[in-house]
Amino acid sequence: MSIFVYGIFGLLLSAFSPGSGPDKYEPSWESLGQHEAAPEWFRDAKFGIYFHWGVYSVPAFGSEWYPRWMHFEGDPIYEHHLATYGHPSEFGYHDFVPMFKAENFNADEWADLFAKAGARFAGPVAEHHDGFAMWDSKATPWNAKQMGPQRDITGELAEAIRERDLKFITTFHHAKQLQRHDSIPVDSNDVGYRFSHYPFFKGMPPSSDDEKLKYLYGNIPESQWLEEVWLAKLKEVVDQYQPDIMWFDYVLDKIPDTIRQEYCAYYFNEAEKWKKDVVIVRKQDDLPLEFSVDDLEKSRKNRIGLEPWMTDETISKGSWCYTEDLEIKESKDVLHVLIDIVSKNGVLLLNISPKADGTIPDIQQRVLLDIGDWLDKYGEAIYGTRPWYTFGEGPTKEPEGHFNFHRDFLKIVYSSDDVRYTKKDKRIYATVLGWPGAGKEIQLKAFAAENLPEPMNVQEVTMLGSETGLDWHQTESGLTILTPSVAPDEMAVVFKIRLE
Repeated sequence: MSIFVYGIFGLLLSAFSPGSGPDKYEPSWESLGQHEAAPEWFRDAKFGIYFHWGVYSVPAFGSEWYPRWMHFEGDPIYEHHLATYGHPSEFGYHDFVPMFKAENFNADEWADLFAKAGARFAGPVAEHHDGFAMWDSKATPWNAKQMGPQRDITGELAEAIRERDLKFITTFHHAKQLQRHDSIPVDSNDVGYRFSHYPFFKGMPPSSDDEKLKYLYGNIPESQWLEEVWLAKLKEVVDQYQPDIMWFDYVLDKIPDTIRQEYCAYYFNEAEKWKKDVVIVRKQDDLPLEFSVDDLEKSRKNRIGLEPWMTDETISKGSWCYTEDLEIKESKDVLHVLIDIVSKNGVLLLNISPKADGTIPDIQQRVLLDIGDWLDKYGEAIYGTRPWYTFGEGPTKEPEGHFNFHRDFLKIVYSSDDVRYTKKDKRIYATVLGWPGAGKEIQLKAFAAENLPEPMNVQEVTMLGSETGLDWHQTESGLTILTPSVAPDEMAVVFKIRLE
């Protein structure tokens, strides 16, 4: 087994105490930079759940980008739409809205599932690129309270999730909803409208002059849209649901600095009134990291992060929203991703894909419940932990964490030769990503004298979930442990190592 050792210095910077920010945040990067990006509760949480669920779930084909690609001739989604519903000029995306009924949605059942899965926070994609708000909104008529389900989906979820003592997250992808006509490319090899979700094609609904349709398709003057749509929607959600985390998708950098600063200051100042430590999560370089958490979509770090970070990953191997042919990952593979992320100072935000009628498919529920069962038994190796001086050892290596390499991450399969470490006080948790087999000798090279940043004497080694005493010994070459005859778990096993 090989080992990846990284320095511990600077890893665990002390957090600001509650209320250590200014009396009032001003809309400037300097003032906002005084906000603590990752409060202790977030560092402790490790695992959250969200879901791509909305009008795009109705066609259940292709992906959550259906509302965009249904307009591009030659795209499989366009061809499917043409054959199933007719030409998009005659049957537009807005015609799906009455079909999104969510008739079987039950916020309490969903919240129960998230709690059983071991999530410490949960919540909806409040709005995707498509312009349909999943809450009771006055900023747009295209919202779940007035149309489709005719229910305040976000409000019901906020209440149910908090009743189970979970934190509440809302995610926003609507920075791309504005039709930016100047993003039409000169290069004919580009499909066009790179920074706009809806293309401005004559004769199609997104180019309509209808005042109501404009609010769905983002065909609004930018100055008006920035204040009355993008910012107004965020302020509504802040005021009505007091989210603990607000997460943003890409293209956020297309929002002017002054507008982004106004939002951030508003959220932080309202949170001060609530006496809550809140979190903003961003992708790429769309907000300064002095006060926001970095997110890596479908990828992760191959080293310990100096500051807490997040990965948003989906339970499927394909679309983020439900589709008829959606392939779901195995429970152990999702669990191993969580364990790997936590060992590197990260937090996992796991996406699931409910059906348009508001049901969560059994196969997805099974994965969540399997993870929850494992966390219920061995969660002390996850929750409230911090990175050790090294994240782990073993043959499996990850590329640099970035969405450009997400297909490479999808191919990664861990084995019982891979070990991930976490720390809590004088306890080190060595989690083996699989069952090595009975009576097998495992050597943890992280404990080799030449690798340790300082001398460490092991006092006791136990295996969580097993009452069998372990044979172990520490030498200059590392810590050697003999596995018991019975596996407490097949997905992953945890050695609890107590230091003097």
